[in-house]
Amino acid sequence: MTPMSENPQNPQDPQNPQDPQDAQDPGNRVGTPGPVNVPKVDGVGMPPEVEAPRAPADAGSGGQDAQAPVAPATPVAPAGTDPSGRRRLASALWPLRVTRAQLVVALLLFVLGLGLAIQVSSTSDNSALRGARQEDLVRILDELDDRTQRLEDEKARLEKQRMELESSSDQAEEARKQTQEKERQLGILAGTVAAEGPGITLTVGDPTGAVESDMLLDAIQELRAAGAEAIQVNGVRVVADSYFTGIGDDMRIDGTKVAAPYVFKVIGKPEDLEPALNIPGGVVQTLEKEQATATVERSAKIVVDALRPAKRPDYAQSSSP
Repeated sequence: MTPMSENPQNPQDPQNPQDPQDAQDPGNRVGTPGPVNVPKVDGVGMPPEVEAPRAPADAGSGGQDAQAPVAPATPVAPAGTDPSGRRRLASALWPLRVTRAQLVVALLLFVLGLGLAIQVSSTSDNSALRGARQEDLVRILDELDDRTQRLEDEKARLEKQRMELESSSDQAEEARKQTQEKERQLGILAGTVAAEGPGITLTVGDPTGAVESDMLLDAIQELRAAGAEAIQVNGVRVVADSYFTGIGDDMRIDGTKVAAPYVFKVIGKPEDLEPALNIPGGVVQTLEKEQATATVERSAKIVVDALRPAKRPDYAQSSSP
């Protein structure tokens, strides 16, 4: 005898109807939940949405199952995008709430920054000596020492003359000698007498016609500062009231037209004159930047023989009796 099941399936039992198709598919039995679909949801710690169980088959639908719709996954807002947080941040930043202490601090910072900017601009490398080599700086210091020594020598010479005048038995003769010597010195400076002595020759070539009058004048000023006592340029004597005009082929000195190459004959101490022209950012480098050439030659004897006529002053008179 075959044992009977605890829950016999009697097809004639009206309380337990069963479709032949349901008998072959146990998953479609009435009251039995269907398979569970677990959707993939992004986000950490969020439980997956469980698909709703299948609804029982309708007896009047010919034995076919009806599947319930799946509930959509609940969207999760990304972290850090809370709208209320953005609103709080916007309300904290605008409108601006500036206190008096913040204004004072901002003003102090502005003044400090402005001061630093002025300090940096004032200490920028505009000076030609900033990029000079150690040898050039030593040479410039030596030149300054030589100038100081010349002034000391001039002071000592004048003191000696004063003492000679005070102690000489024949003061009239001594005064006459010193007057003649002073006249000779003033004649050299005024360009009324010729002069000779050690010095240098500066030759400036201008193949492109780019040399201007102020460049030649800068050379004259630099030579005078280095102790030049007599200067002649292309046969024109340069004195205290000389002037330079024009450019290129129309260069003039005291109204006299001169042409390149410009030859400077300078009497003075060669050890002082040559370094003065070759300092960084000096005359030679300035001329070379303009595609000009500048050569300096030392000489034991330079002759300056160009003369200027003596001018009698119109208004100035001697104050000595």
